Amino acid sequence: MNASEIENIKQKLTRLESELKDLETTSSVSSQPVALDQASVGRLSRMDAMQAQQMALETARRRQDELHRVERALRRIETDEYGCCFICGEDIDVRRLLIAPTATRCVNCAET
Repeated sequence: MNASEIENIKQKLTRLESELKDLETTSSVSSQPVALDQASVGRLSRMDAMQAQQMALETARRRQDELHRVERALRRIETDEYGCCFICGEDIDVRRLLIAPTATRCVNCAET
C-alpha cells in the first residue's frame, strides 16, 4: 500500500471519527430515562417511549463500538501496523480497506 492510499484512508477514518462523535453528542437526549407519570403519558405511549429509549441506547452502543474500531485503525496507521491481517499476517487488499477501513482481517481469513 502506498503513502497516498494510506493518507486517503486516514482522512476517511478521521471524518468518520468526527461524524460518530458529533452523533454521540446530539443523540444523548433520546436515551434519557422515561418519566413514570402515567397521568401525563398513557401506558402504551410510555411503553413506546421505553422501546424507543432502548433502541437509542443500542444505537449508541453500536456507534461507540464503531468509534473504538476507527480509533484502533488510526492507531495502527500511526504505528505502521495498518493493513496487516491479524490472523495470517498477510497484507489486506487495498480495495477491501477502501470499502471497510476498520477491517482487521483479509478476505480469506474473514470468510473462515
